Amino acid sequence: MKTIIIEDEKPAARLLQRKLEKLNVRVEVMLHSVQEAIEWFSKNEHPDLIFLDIQLSDGLSFELFEKVEIKSAVIFTTAYDEYALRAFKLNSIDYLLKPIDEEELSVSISKFKTHFLKSKEEIFTSQIDFEKIKKMFQNSFEQDFKKRFTVKIGQHLKVISTDEIECFFSKNKGTYIHTFDNRNYLIESTLEVLEQELDAKEFYRISRKFIIPMKAIKEIVVFSNSRLRVILPTFKDEEVIVSREKVADFKNWIV
Repeated sequence: MKTIIIEDEKPAARLLQRKLEKLNVRVEVMLHSVQEAIEWFSKNEHPDLIFLDIQLSDGLSFELFEKVEIKSAVIFTTAYDEYALRAFKLNSIDYLLKPIDEEELSVSISKFKTHFLKSKEEIFTSQIDFEKIKKMFQNSFEQDFKKRFTVKIGQHLKVISTDEIECFFSKNKGTYIHTFDNRNYLIESTLEVLEQELDAKEFYRISRKFIIPMKAIKEIVVFSNSRLRVILPTFKDEEVIVSREKVADFKNWIV
């Protein structure tokens, strides 16, 4: 497994290297700026894994992805959580906040070995174009997903389009729709049923309590215990948390 570190603070880079060595991960190269990284990637074989600081001495490391087609998996290491959403749309395995906790670092390495290396092995050992086959089946068996819900308000019925829905949530054994105009409506369904009825490209069940649409994600913040917190436009009843076991799939979904 070929690994490099891109970090402008050399003491921080060496500290991360020592932590990785404890996990039997050997760092082959350490780079310290956006420009240095661009030049290195243009002349060398891309590594399997990059530990990448976001704010480097000559700019944001996102510039690297604009100049070079990165083929490596990335674990972002930063003191700031404001770039989480942008980072997750790249080849990121994880997003670690400094100072880096050794246990969280170990979890990130495990994620990489489980997901990325396995996928890479499958790509190189198979000659079948699975993506092409998948698209063929999708085109042949188009599913009709639920586009609207009818709710009862007193003696009246109200039709709510999925475009109006900011999230579905469960509370006190009931299931509710929360709309972008900051209203809650009780519905006769469960999150388990909704998960099958909704378009998985647009809606994702992030926990036992919430299903959210892609369009409602305002911000994503790194939360405790390797979880994520999603900021929605109007829902303020409680924190909307991506459960730990859902984080990896959620990151793949938002890309």
